[in-house]
Amino acid sequence: MSTHVREAAVSGIFYPKNSNELNLNIESLFKDSKFGPGKLPPSGNTEKIYGMVCPHAGYMYSGAVAANGFYELSSMKFESVIILGPNHYGLGSDVAVMNRGSWKTPLGEIEIDSELAQEIYQNCGVANFDEFAHSRDHCIEVQLPFLQYIRKEIKIVPIILINQGKSMCRKLGMGIYDSIKKGNMIPIASSDLTHYEPNTQAYEKDKLLISAILSLDIEKFYSILISFNVTACGYGAIATVMEISKKMGATEGKLLKYATSGDVAGDNKSVVGYSSILFV
Repeated sequence: MSTHVREAAVSGIFYPKNSNELNLNIESLFKDSKFGPGKLPPSGNTEKIYGMVCPHAGYMYSGAVAANGFYELSSMKFESVIILGPNHYGLGSDVAVMNRGSWKTPLGEIEIDSELAQEIYQNCGVANFDEFAHSRDHCIEVQLPFLQYIRKEIKIVPIILINQGKSMCRKLGMGIYDSIKKGNMIPIASSDLTHYEPNTQAYEKDKLLISAILSLDIEKFYSILISFNVTACGYGAIATVMEISKKMGATEGKLLKYATSGDVAGDNKSVVGYSSILFV
């Protein structure tokens, strides 16, 4: 077993560095009745969840919105989680899979599912094994404490994207589907939506994009993205998880919560949009 550990890059910045503080913070996000689910997991959800979209800003901004998805996920049995997100720094490969070792957060280490990572790499034909690409980015890291809170034992496959084009995401989605169709895995797309526009404008644009996500229509999704210049950072991650979820049997998306940083923090002049969406 590899001893490689990906150290936390944004603890103390996006979420608390101290484990006790972090646990209390996550509890407060679940208990938030305005933007979060308003209660602690487990949820008692019996509906099959095929995939999820989650935001990845600092917990003070998007954490309560993110908590909605993890609350519903908390009652599902799953072996591993494939987390896809955008490469904010442009480091490394176009499609970078981390295939060994573990990721560390204040709540402990999460092992990488090396076997599943290898299968995805072989089946999709568009990815590279690349640890360096993951070294600084926050989009996957901020999801991990939530996963650790709802599940004691969990493995992950982290995938970070520079190339978020439609054809690439379809290929990646098919490769991941072929790798997980006989198992019990959950793909999560880590993405915020509209960036740094007035609150009313963010709502208008994100409503259009979310409608395409909920209908699992990838063609419509990319059309809206381009036509209305929707600045969702992890659009390729969302498209990939839409593709996987459709292949797995999902028939629709379910919007659990949408809010902006303006709704949460009060500054409506330049906001970022956040959504929590399940594919069922």
